[in-house]
Amino acid sequence: MNELFEKMVNEAISAQRADVGVIKEKRGTKFKISDAKPYLDAAYNMEPIDNQAQSVFDLHRNSVKTHYDTLLGLTDTVRPEDDPMVEHYQTPPVLEILKEEDSGFNESVEKFAQAIGDSEALISRESIRHYGGFYGPTCVVDFAMIPGSTSNVVNQILLKTDIPLEHKETILSSKSWGMNTSYGVGDAFSQALEKGASAAEATEIEIKQLQDIYLNPIEAQGKLMDDAGESSFDCRKYMENYKKQMTPYVKAAMDDGVHYGNIVTVPAYCVGDIAHHISQSTYNMCKDDVIMAVIEATTDVIESTLKSNLEKFKSPFDILSLTTGASACATEYMLELDGFNAVMVVDLLTKRFHNFIQLNPTRGAATELHNSDFMDMVYRGYTYLDKARKAKCSDPGVLVPMVNSYPVDLKPILDNEVIMNPQRYTYPSCGITVRFSSLMRLADYPCLLTSEPMTATLMTNVIALNKDKANSPVKACKNCASASLIDFRHQYCQWKNAI
Repeated sequence: MNELFEKMVNEAISAQRADVGVIKEKRGTKFKISDAKPYLDAAYNMEPIDNQAQSVFDLHRNSVKTHYDTLLGLTDTVRPEDDPMVEHYQTPPVLEILKEEDSGFNESVEKFAQAIGDSEALISRESIRHYGGFYGPTCVVDFAMIPGSTSNVVNQILLKTDIPLEHKETILSSKSWGMNTSYGVGDAFSQALEKGASAAEATEIEIKQLQDIYLNPIEAQGKLMDDAGESSFDCRKYMENYKKQMTPYVKAAMDDGVHYGNIVTVPAYCVGDIAHHISQSTYNMCKDDVIMAVIEATTDVIESTLKSNLEKFKSPFDILSLTTGASACATEYMLELDGFNAVMVVDLLTKRFHNFIQLNPTRGAATELHNSDFMDMVYRGYTYLDKARKAKCSDPGVLVPMVNSYPVDLKPILDNEVIMNPQRYTYPSCGITVRFSSLMRLADYPCLLTSEPMTATLMTNVIALNKDKANSPVKACKNCASASLIDFRHQYCQWKNAI
């Protein structure tokens, strides 16, 4: 197993380093699709070993290549407003391939769409709760079934839908890690309500929108992008070409017995580094030296921590848990260097959320999703650091938080010249909020802290070992920061009822 663990760590680090290296070099310049070639190379160098399924790696590698080649054929750049959606154009075509190749699955999707129509009261209630901010800050596209997420609502409907379990799991996966279209539950309802529709009329519009993303995935995404004013390239041409190029790999995975839930998941989560993480918006944000340093220092902490624990891992899941746990510790530690902590940040951003929705009743369904991710991340880090501080008590040495039984190496933060000299980036005598202010910029965009390139790479490795079992969404309590510290919403989570 040690060879597998080392391979997983190296592949994950390569993906992260590809992103960070390009961003460090290109920040402040104009983004070109070709800038992302190092990430394509990192993805294409991924290979299965031992009992890992080649068909799963083929889905990942060829999705990244098809994504890159297709974008290059349509445009030379992507404007910031359009880059969040580039990772939403893969599952619609894959879902259509599965429906065309398996009539039984297509029938199940149609039954599910009918079940959406029969769930008027549920859709109305959840849409109203979204509109009013009932659940507090939440992630509507969360990969777990937290309150307010689309996966939460889909799970509730699937529980009452009479279709095969594997098809239920696939439908649920397609709207969690699969990110089937850019739609988040409640958005159409909110827009309609603010335009003058009654709650009943708005619910009818919401139901039709939810049905459309399953019955007509490609065209549904196209219409969503029309409404969003997407203009960087023709997204319908992208999806049609992606569908054509990926059909052989999807069919091969089906023939290899890969669970459909994994087939809709793997191709989507691995492409976002091209024109989304490596993108104009990232180049603009990372012009700030402290923001760039936060990303670099967090990356260094993850790499050092994983490599120092290579001989201790017992399971592939340990690597995934330590990757996200180390990044959480690193980010929380940098907060604490300025005298802040997760508890203060969760209080601040939750209070801000309730004011924000009053100022913006038609806010996009996904507006606060990364604030939620950031809060969950730093709160997790806080739990580890708090325990480490209590263990050290009066000892002034470097903290060594533990994620499960694995120590996290925070020393790279202390070795980072930018992070440890904030006075150089503000009025020198009063540089006590510099790191915090940079972290608040990253609260809107923590993808390279969490880290998405690494989790995507590691998930493909895990799925390749468990190809016949649906590996998404996360069927566990996320210990949501807002729910743990401020809002009373735990009872609305669906993880215990997961299909």
